[in-house]
Amino acid sequence: MKDWILVGAQALVVGTVALACSNGDTDAVLFAPAVETDSTTTVTETNTTTTAATTTTTTTTTRPRTAILAFTGDLLPHGPVRSAAAAYASADSETGTDVGSGYDFGPMFEEVRPVISAADLAICHFETPLSRDDTSLSGYPLFNSPRGLASAARQAGYDGCSTASNHSFDRNAAGVFSTIEVIEEAGLRQAGMARSHLEDITPVIYQVNGIAVGHLSATYSLNGLVLPSDRGYLVDLIDPESILFEARAAKEAGAEFVIVSLQWGNEYQSTPSAAQDRWLSEILPSDEVDLIVGHHVHVVQPVDRVGDEFVIFGLGNFLSNQSANCCPVATQDGMIALVALVEGLDGEINTVGVQYVPTWVDREAGYVIRNALDLSLRDGRDLTETLTASAARTAEVVESRLDESDGFGVAYWTSSDAGSSVAAFDFFSRPWRALP
Repeated sequence: MKDWILVGAQALVVGTVALACSNGDTDAVLFAPAVETDSTTTVTETNTTTTAATTTTTTTTTRPRTAILAFTGDLLPHGPVRSAAAAYASADSETGTDVGSGYDFGPMFEEVRPVISAADLAICHFETPLSRDDTSLSGYPLFNSPRGLASAARQAGYDGCSTASNHSFDRNAAGVFSTIEVIEEAGLRQAGMARSHLEDITPVIYQVNGIAVGHLSATYSLNGLVLPSDRGYLVDLIDPESILFEARAAKEAGAEFVIVSLQWGNEYQSTPSAAQDRWLSEILPSDEVDLIVGHHVHVVQPVDRVGDEFVIFGLGNFLSNQSANCCPVATQDGMIALVALVEGLDGEINTVGVQYVPTWVDREAGYVIRNALDLSLRDGRDLTETLTASAARTAEVVESRLDESDGFGVAYWTSSDAGSSVAAFDFFSRPWRALP
């Protein structure tokens, strides 16, 4: 379990315990006083003639299980991003730092690492295959990315990643195998690719603060490439019936909460497509799936709800070289989605709220992923206007359907001083969480 900065991860339930009602209604949340478990206390009163013993027992309330999950958008290392990673690695070698690769992506994640590492479970999205030995690297249209991206993701605080994308089969079966191997060697887990039918049907389940969280990943397309007829397990494609089958298998294997990451939508369009709406209606209302997280369109899309379950249509780009030179200016925007889970009175795990931290890729500073809510100076540069504009673009889209009354809103970020960034999420002020 990861520690929250400033406050412990258990602050979700310190002082007050948020207990979601059995019907899972986000707006109907009960608060009960948390009582630490104590042994029975005996009090003895004595006088000259009698001795009376009075026994009192403290009441113990079992705290509900809670977790904060974090999700981020596309990791898309175009050629210039790779070049920046090579420059970082070269600088490391000059200072004697061993990064284990000719590419160091670590500095790009440094500013958002406190947010990612603070979550109890953090999931990234690898848009491209990863090279086993950093040979035959390439960018668009057939990607093959340095292995150092996986180790940088792990160092940033990620626990696993979704890997099903329209570029998953860019390097054919060999690329699938190398990607899985590199991810595993970095200490991460993945959903979306498989080396065998058995691996494909084996549920990916994380243990998060005592909550079993299942994860699936699927893509709408492979950009015209076709999986071998006898190896359809290599990359999961979007098929609602298959997704529900795998989600059901995850639940039967013990998962209490199942996330489905979907590579879907029309590129550069912030409005969800008809296909997204159709797949959403076929997948999320089922008992097997509890949250949908979307990728692919390279710009952020809205967050919405179906009943008491959330859909994050699109997280935008998290790391890429796309900019106004080729694409909409919003392709430099992204977000970190933070999903709060609480155990209900019936033992079910409910999503009780979602917050987001808007991000922006600083191409001029070596592709550093900026927290758009932190307006402190960067190496003497005042990015206030740029970051404010980026955060405003993101807010206009992602907050277009829900607000705080729905359990959704922007996270808050403070700096203890002008030179540092400290996470101070305001989950405490939301209806599912409160400070003592």
